Amino acid sequence: MCVRWNGTGLLAAISAFIVALVPAPPAAAQDDMLFFRIATAGRTGTYFPIGGLVSTAISAPPGSRSCEEGGACGVPDLVATALTSNGSVANVNAIGFGLVESGFSQSDVAYWAQTGTGPFLGKRPIENLRAIANLYPESLHLVTARDAGIESVTDLQGKRVSLDEPGSGTLVEARIVLSAYELDERDLDTEYLSPDKAAEKLAAGELDAFFFVSGFPAEGIERLAASFPVRLVPIGGAPAQEVIRQNRFFSEHVIPAGSYEGQEDDVETLSVGALWLTSAEQPDELIYGVTEALWNDASRKLLDEGHAKGRLIVTDTALDNIAIPLHPGAERYYRETGLLPK
Repeated sequence: MCVRWNGTGLLAAISAFIVALVPAPPAAAQDDMLFFRIATAGRTGTYFPIGGLVSTAISAPPGSRSCEEGGACGVPDLVATALTSNGSVANVNAIGFGLVESGFSQSDVAYWAQTGTGPFLGKRPIENLRAIANLYPESLHLVTARDAGIESVTDLQGKRVSLDEPGSGTLVEARIVLSAYELDERDLDTEYLSPDKAAEKLAAGELDAFFFVSGFPAEGIERLAASFPVRLVPIGGAPAQEVIRQNRFFSEHVIPAGSYEGQEDDVETLSVGALWLTSAEQPDELIYGVTEALWNDASRKLLDEGHAKGRLIVTDTALDNIAIPLHPGAERYYRETGLLPK
């Protein structure tokens, strides 16, 4: 069962559903089994498939063959599950309120949420957010119909544009980019759609463009580009440099030619890091175990073979883009392995 939350309220209702997210095990096994949820995003992006790979890597249900015998190499008796959600903002709120054990978030959203700054200014900081690892860079996609006459972000004025759902990191990033180009939501015919709904409306001629932050290739954009002529709009030049200057988590980035059908040229854009987060309340030994399982040799093979972005999840960048505290369990692993000084 998959439950979605938007990170903007309804927390009491959400908590009523959380108990149903993972099927109950047989009574005899309940005392031995530990569940660990990873909140991701919608199925059309990268978070959900990567979450599936990570949950497989860290799981070792009771009765599994040992790692040495070719079985599960995760945390003994742990069953991890990837859940769909509205994305980064929803995930940090769910972690902060104890509704899930962990989740993925853009690095900027994690920092703003933990410190009560940026878009979280005036809200109570989610001070118990802790990092497990940096995973991979996420690309800001601005997707438009090829015949929509949109060559630059400035051309979005007056157009029908989706900024993604409330609770998504994409919505935060889209607002920052629009501001850098001296636009805001009132200058557009704005909608707030999930990426799959936005793609459907673009193909139907009911939308001109949509923003989406995801590692490339994003499954939803791949499917759209295979059946409908699209263009990726570049986000570069002076406005992009201003975004980077004002927001420490953005980096210059390129979506290479051929990433999507019909994309003949490299496309300039911006990126942020995708982080795996948990809460300070999670036990140190547990988080040490899931961190160790993420970086073992069996997980390396799984990540390399499971998704294009999985190959970018490497220890060399495990601590990049992290501006919130590490969980003590994860920190202990990184110190023991020399990735942090002892």
